[in-house]
Formats: sequence, structure tokens, C-alpha cells
Amino acid sequence: MSSEVKSGEAGSSDGDENDRLTAVSLDEGSIGRGNPDQEHERAIAIFDILESNRFSIPGRREGPYALKLGLVENKLSFAISTADGAPVMTHLLSLTPFRRVIRDYEMICESYYNAIRTASPTQIEAIDMGRRGLHNEASETLRHRLEGKVDVDHDTARRLFTLVFALHWKG
Repeated sequence: MSSEVKSGEAGSSDGDENDRLTAVSLDEGSIGRGNPDQEHERAIAIFDILESNRFSIPGRREGPYALKLGLVENKLSFAISTADGAPVMTHLLSLTPFRRVIRDYEMICESYYNAIRTASPTQIEAIDMGRRGLHNEASETLRHRLEGKVDVDHDTARRLFTLVFALHWKG
């Protein structure tokens, strides 16, 4: 399975045209295969990030960037390089602040995927609203934890959380 995607035409939602990601990959040693729904969510998140994102490192002008997400000793690793592969920095985040929301998000996603197959549209919509609310909470936590190290917009943070959640599937 290839989990790296590159884009030569990725746009930035705002800011400098170099404040963006042009490649995103997941560390193969950190991820496991998800179910088809999870694999689909992962692929969509990467595609959407590359279509439109805002990603910058305060005080640095080396973008556009490439990002490799992984797990290192139970910490989330953001290995950031320039688009041509020169290392810029690696930022490690504790996963502790994400544990509750990841657990809750996993349960609601399971309910959502089950509901898609059997529930009424009203029930599906209610579950999806809860799922989106948790996703927003997690993305704000991610933005807060990256503050001062990496700046991302709301939509990029949401998509990055989807990939963080993908890393969780291995366990």
C-alpha cells in the first residue's frame, strides 16, 4: 500500500502561496490497514489536504512543505521537509490530549458506518452531526497543540486529524 501522495498544483486556502503542503505521507511502520471505510477516509483526507491547505512554520520561509506523519514511542511525529526533500524539522506531540476524543470518535464512526447500512436518514444525520462535532473538537486540540510550531487552518487541521486517527487504527 502506498500512503504517499504528492501534488504539483496544491493550492493554499489563504496566505503565501508557499505556506502549503505539496506531499503528505503516513509512516508505513506506524499504520495498519483499516477497513474499507477507514481506507477511503484516509485517501479522501490526503486528497483534500493537497487540493487546499494552509501549512506554515512560524518564522520560516522554506515552503512549500512535505509532511510525513507517524508514531514514535507513542507520540505523534510531524516530520516536515521541503518539497524537494530537505529536512526542516520534526515535531513530536503527546497523544494523551487526544486519547478521549480518539476513543469517542472511533465509537461514533463505527455507529455511523453501521447506520449508513441500516438506519433512517434522520438517524444517520444525527449521528453524523455528533461525528462532525467530535472531529471539530479534535482538530481544535490539534491546532492548539501545534501552536507556535506549525500553523494550519481549520480545514487542514480537520483533515490532519483524520490522518492522526488513521495512525490509531494500527493499535
